[in-house]
Amino acid sequence: MDFKTGSELLTLCEQNNTTISDIMCQREITMVDATLDEINSKMQKAFKIMMDAVHLPLTEPVKSMGGLIGGEAAKLREMRRKGSSICGTILSKSITYAMAVLEVNASMGLIVAAPTAGSSGVVPGLLLALKEEYSLADERLIDGLFTASAIGYLIMRNATVSGAEGGCQAEVGAASAMAAAATVEIMGGTPKQCLNAASTALMNLLGLVCDPVAGLVESPCQSRNAIGVANALTCAEIALSGIDQHISFDEMVGTMLSVGRGIPYELRETALGGCAATSYGCEKACSIFGGCS
Repeated sequence: MDFKTGSELLTLCEQNNTTISDIMCQREITMVDATLDEINSKMQKAFKIMMDAVHLPLTEPVKSMGGLIGGEAAKLREMRRKGSSICGTILSKSITYAMAVLEVNASMGLIVAAPTAGSSGVVPGLLLALKEEYSLADERLIDGLFTASAIGYLIMRNATVSGAEGGCQAEVGAASAMAAAATVEIMGGTPKQCLNAASTALMNLLGLVCDPVAGLVESPCQSRNAIGVANALTCAEIALSGIDQHISFDEMVGTMLSVGRGIPYELRETALGGCAATSYGCEKACSIFGGCS
């Protein structure tokens, strides 16, 4: 059940008349020499950590290590409770939950890197919103996590998920692709539609730079996770409607890597350009770390 490309993954799904999540689960059983129960137990543990990270800042708001973020998720939840949200329930919840996870990460809490710490809010944010909106059983969400894992694995194998190597397109872009594919499978889409959604998600965030203020995974990382879930939801909707993606997932992964290599050094997690180089960014770096004249 091993596969190295999206094309190989689709072939396995077609040959076995099954889903991406099932193929990925079978691959894990083979690769780590474990039983189905053991693999499911590990994914259930990851799922629980994700859900805890979503809820913690909403009940116990925490400040980030750098002091740049903290309390944003609670404000978004309050806006929705007042009926003031302009995004609609599922998108509003997704944004809130994704930003909540970044608060946990930035305060040294426990999260699941999906695929990185800086993009850890996208997958759990969207999945929990789907769970609440459609009253989904945990088992369906865990299937979605296996699908997301397959997408993440392929991006890591054939490109990168490192902001230092490929910019934020490689972090939030990859997370958005993972969440989009997971959403499509959870909502009854085909494996091909899952890869269509993932390809579109990468396309939409192609070229996104990594420019953390003061070099901290706080700002603009938190709001980019919100964009990641919005992008994933949009791409899932497009794919589920039957609209094809002209550029294959495999080609899009290769394109993302090529574009990432072309992003200037200053815009790849060095905090030397972009948002980090604004007057606000420089002032914050000085106030946090000192040493400025």
